[in-house]
Amino acid sequence: MALEIETLIIDCLDVEAMSAFWCRVLDFDDVWTGPYGGHLLAGKAGSQIRLGLMPCPDRKSVKNRLHLDLRPDDQQAEVRRLEDLGARRIDIGQTEVPWVVMADQEGNEFCVLRARTDQGSPILD
Repeated sequence: MALEIETLIIDCLDVEAMSAFWCRVLDFDDVWTGPYGGHLLAGKAGSQIRLGLMPCPDRKSVKNRLHLDLRPDDQQAEVRRLEDLGARRIDIGQTEVPWVVMADQEGNEFCVLRARTDQGSPILD
């Protein structure tokens, strides 16, 4: 049996705002709205990567158990762009690490890694 990840789902209080945010962050298209108000975002140019946003009445209250690691071409430029889009840097107890921990408007954590051309581990940096 073979499995692959089809879609990563994020629960949201404001699905419309979060859809707009993540579409701008990842340059995705909002390709479908479901019968219960969920949105499906998909990468452009034939990418198979998908992000689902589902309405949820509960506010986020603890650190995510699953998060996105985003690999930019230029880490600092990307962090500035994400801050302009409404993301913020956060402290979850990390010490001296080469990635930047950020959160979207609803507090969902994600990391901005170093560019792949930088020195270091290709997975964790």
